[in-house]
Amino acid sequence: MMPSVVPSATYRLQLTGKFGFDDAAALVPYLKALGISHLYASPFLKARAGSTHGYDIVDHDALNPEFGGDEAFERLSDALAKADIGLILDFVPNHMGVGYADNAWWLDVLEWGQRSPHADSFDIDWETLPFRGQGGLLLPILGKSYGEALDDGDLVLKYDAGEGSFSVWYFDHRLPIRPNRYGDILKTVVAEAGAGDTPVGKKLLEIADRFPDPNEPTREHAPAFKADLAAVEGGAEVIERGLAAYRPSASDPARLHRLLERQHYRVAHWRVAFTEINYRRFFDINDLAGIRVEDLQTFDAVHRRVAELIGSGRLHGLRLDHIDGLADPVQYARRLSRLVRMVRPGPSRAEPFYIVAEKILGEGEPMPALPGVAGSTGYDVLNVLTRVLLDEAGMPRLDALYRDILGERQDFEAIVEDAKVRVLETMLASEFTVLSRLLARIAAGHWRTRDFTLDRLRTALRAYIVHFPVYRTYTSGGHVSPADRARIVETIARARARWYGPDAGILDFLQDVLTLDIIAPGRVGYSQPRVRRFTTKVQQLTGPVMAKALEDTSFYRYHRLLALNEVGGEPVLPGLSPGEFDFRMRARLTTPHAMTATATHDTKRGEDARTRILALAELAEEWAGEVRRWRDLNAGLIVRKAGRAPSDAHEYMLYQALIGAWPAEGLAGVDAGFLERMQTYAVKALREGKQQTSWHNPNDAYEAATTAFLAKLLDREASATFLEEFDAFASRTGILGALTSLSQLVLKATVPGVPDIYQGTEFWDFSLVDPDNRRAVDFDARRTALEDLPDFPTLAETWRDGRIKLALTQKLLGLRRALPDVFSNGAYEPVPVEGEAAGHVLAYARTGRRGDKVLVVALRHMAPFTEGGRRWLDPAALDASLVIDGVPRLDDVLTPERRVETGRVPVAALLGALPVAVLRAPQPARPRARGRAGSPTTKAHEAEAHETKAHETKVR
Repeated sequence: MMPSVVPSATYRLQLTGKFGFDDAAALVPYLKALGISHLYASPFLKARAGSTHGYDIVDHDALNPEFGGDEAFERLSDALAKADIGLILDFVPNHMGVGYADNAWWLDVLEWGQRSPHADSFDIDWETLPFRGQGGLLLPILGKSYGEALDDGDLVLKYDAGEGSFSVWYFDHRLPIRPNRYGDILKTVVAEAGAGDTPVGKKLLEIADRFPDPNEPTREHAPAFKADLAAVEGGAEVIERGLAAYRPSASDPARLHRLLERQHYRVAHWRVAFTEINYRRFFDINDLAGIRVEDLQTFDAVHRRVAELIGSGRLHGLRLDHIDGLADPVQYARRLSRLVRMVRPGPSRAEPFYIVAEKILGEGEPMPALPGVAGSTGYDVLNVLTRVLLDEAGMPRLDALYRDILGERQDFEAIVEDAKVRVLETMLASEFTVLSRLLARIAAGHWRTRDFTLDRLRTALRAYIVHFPVYRTYTSGGHVSPADRARIVETIARARARWYGPDAGILDFLQDVLTLDIIAPGRVGYSQPRVRRFTTKVQQLTGPVMAKALEDTSFYRYHRLLALNEVGGEPVLPGLSPGEFDFRMRARLTTPHAMTATATHDTKRGEDARTRILALAELAEEWAGEVRRWRDLNAGLIVRKAGRAPSDAHEYMLYQALIGAWPAEGLAGVDAGFLERMQTYAVKALREGKQQTSWHNPNDAYEAATTAFLAKLLDREASATFLEEFDAFASRTGILGALTSLSQLVLKATVPGVPDIYQGTEFWDFSLVDPDNRRAVDFDARRTALEDLPDFPTLAETWRDGRIKLALTQKLLGLRRALPDVFSNGAYEPVPVEGEAAGHVLAYARTGRRGDKVLVVALRHMAPFTEGGRRWLDPAALDASLVIDGVPRLDDVLTPERRVETGRVPVAALLGALPVAVLRAPQPARPRARGRAGSPTTKAHEAEAHETKAHETKVR
């Protein structure tokens, strides 16, 4: 049997050295029972040893041995195939793990420089390393200044007797020495060892003099040269003694310095990366180097193993990590689609292959047209769901509370702009400087623009990036789309509105470069390669700047309502009405197979923690009163020596974070482990905000004061009154959050898109930001619960244990697998709601092309129907009715024995213990499909695959 082409539901699983392929295989029966069609695995190609995430791949051509290697992978693959579950890989085409001693490509580049066959695989600007006539690669790996590291003996020249090679080691970092320097090393060590007259010494000296040419040995001769060196009997002992000449105890440490100065790299303190790094990185992470998949040889090498897995039928989909980092995502997607078609076996070649891309979309920004890509990984719809579940009526009160706490009104746009400037001038200053210089070279190439100075060009480029509203444009093959052109022109206009000085013509010049108008037919005088390289590099830079400034800085400075501070979101955007939600869901039909996510490894908090914090808007007045009282009550816990610690803003942030993460069992669950999680979160949040402390300049005193504040706050004796009051209020947000989460789950599973379940979130998910959301999952508890689920009224009585969410998940995923035509390609039709409480109801129908129909009802803003969160839902007072026509009756999916007559139907009549209802029209009579019994490859799935192909062909 083969899994369906388009997933009905995916399950994201984080593989680690402690949870490998065999552990995943053991989960397959559970995933099958849950209703999952595809296992969506974290990166499982060979990553750095001990990696907890897998994105630091060191070899794209091998499976991760820590997960069990090839044999264990085949066991997982066989188990999935037997259960008719597909496999999706989180694939990393943008970067590799470098540094240390485990990436063969990177080590070869260090040894051979631009002569390495892998030099073109990395995005290195060889000519920009200062004070190097022949260029080189900056390696910012040192924990102290280069001089200190050299004097302290941290840099050690070592000999590998097995390889016959020399390398300088900095703890776990290996720095290969150029083979053309081996002769000097051998002469020095033989002399130091006093072995010049010995047979061994003479043999070593003979090898040292073998290549008098300074460019020898070449790559072709080097292996034999090293082998001869390794074969010298007794040579290793002499060399080891002689290496004392390069040790820190030597009287002249300059000897090792001179050797290092003659390499293809320059070793430096990690802080030097701020201004002088000359290879593209993943954001500002020095040991994740960008790779150039636009280079055909690199593309082929990076995708060889993945292509084999696809060709063998063991891989059924890809999630493309950080596609915005690539030089040309459109070209890459086209090339990848072509590769997939070439390697897929037999008839499957004609079917679409499931590919989604990690793409962060701004408000109103459409998914870029990437050939063969079904859509995004779901951050866009996550924020739509959050905003439609937000009670906008409570936001003015929360605004006033936040303003009172700060003593001022925060301008979020100004916060983001300030953060972008800081990112450009610090952590990404190297990339920004290189771009500014390239722009200056372009300007100097023509008499009309040669007077534009580097400083003013840098100012103009900074203004453009700061005002650019989304992650990137997609100029491809010299073509700028109308939408991208409009975005560029609009951004230049924003920059112009704040431009100071008489040289506004610089902005016209910059616009012409970014739109490629400056090299359009008929315009001469400018270097086309430089202009194209500049536009490519700008596109690769705007995304990291936005991510670091918005997600990793501004979201930790703006604390009005933390639930809105989510990846892909804008926390100042208003809540959505049911009508606005319907409009967006109909628009989503253009990418019906994109993922729908509510939690990922990158989200800022768990999906159920988010809905708890959302509930604060429903209880805004009471929350404001409680916060004021708690701030007075806990004033004695604040440190006030050198400023307030924690600050007013951070104290308010922590109260909200506690609401989200509060144990389901209440105060009884507040233990040492919970405190440790909260303190870890607090330190990360403080450092990401880059105000009182940061990752690069930690303020130990401020961090200690904040973690001590949390410790005292959660101390049952020291803060008994606070904890009693907070626990009571958290109980209310817990109920409201749980009910809202169940509504969110139904929406996620039934709106256009493929629902993705992040590992463990089929129970309540109150996790905090990474690394808290990557804790081990208790799958035994979930498996046991799934085997014996009571009815929903019973589950509602014990809702805190999370089984009610698990049961609803199973019901919904089962429905999706039963009706692929409805959910894979079905229409979305709003259902009219009438009555005074109509605004509390979301209702719509999904209709398949073959007549199947599912009606969905979900409540929102449920404080009025729960006594403000003091009890579980009682919908009796809900004054709202649906107008249902077109079918004689509906069957209740969640309560199978119940039938609903159509017409005007009170919403309260549809709801029982849940805030949702899912109703299915009786199946229309149709001819029996002639497929294998129980096989998903029936006529329905063939029709689904055909429709999918037709749609994606149209998109392409």
